[in-house]
Amino acid sequence: MTDFLGLAADIAREAGDMLLAKRPARPEAVQTKSSQTDVVTALDHASEELIRARIREARPDDAVLGEEGGEIGDGRVRWLVDPIDGTVNFMYGLPDWAVSVAVEVDGEIVAGVVNVPTRGELFSARKGGGAELLRAGAPPERLACNTGVPLPQALIATGFGYLPERRVVQGEVLARLISRVRDIRRRGSAAVDLCSVAAGQVDAFYERGLMPWDLAAGGLIASEAGARLGGLRGRPHSGDFVVCAAPGLFEDLHDLLVPLDPDRDA
Repeated sequence: MTDFLGLAADIAREAGDMLLAKRPARPEAVQTKSSQTDVVTALDHASEELIRARIREARPDDAVLGEEGGEIGDGRVRWLVDPIDGTVNFMYGLPDWAVSVAVEVDGEIVAGVVNVPTRGELFSARKGGGAELLRAGAPPERLACNTGVPLPQALIATGFGYLPERRVVQGEVLARLISRVRDIRRRGSAAVDLCSVAAGQVDAFYERGLMPWDLAAGGLIASEAGARLGGLRGRPHSGDFVVCAAPGLFEDLHDLLVPLDPDRDA
């Protein structure tokens, strides 16, 4: 797992450096996907191609699942890649975007890296080994999520989907939620949000409609920092819904969300 983590970190750094060097000064989308707000840039594709190439060079028999290129291969080891998580932020020059790389062995995430290049922050974790934050010139920082936070004092991160009808529901849920917590943050990258829980920069996170590459690395980092991840009504966390917070706050936020039906259709 140490080898996996080192390789993932090297690849995520290289992709992040390339993206920083090539990001255009003005927004530049090349196409949309699920809706007019779901954009993809040429650099999304370039980043994923670089990451896939580096994985092939080091581990040619592994499978890779990427946001832009789908799944290739069928090995016991699978890499889950989000070449730019937070593409809209990236396009507009906002800082909260990341390169996310995770490694799964026999269906279990064992290593994950989230590189936030604009902030010079690299979050990493290996299964059972804890989570760390690396900054240039600084010693590694062991991560631990905030504990003992009452729901009314909790700073909650969330995100919105791309489909208009889903956004309607998410807006209604948010309107009911915001008076019951300290405040809401919408940073635009699920990977960054999950790492923010791990680092104590927010107290909790919830979102509907994430994909495996959105959750894989950040979810491991948050859980290795002591956070609990789950879905609604006793289900495991998944693309359907994820709640992430320290035990105690997790249950309180979950119980507040369930009556609001945040996973319903508009």
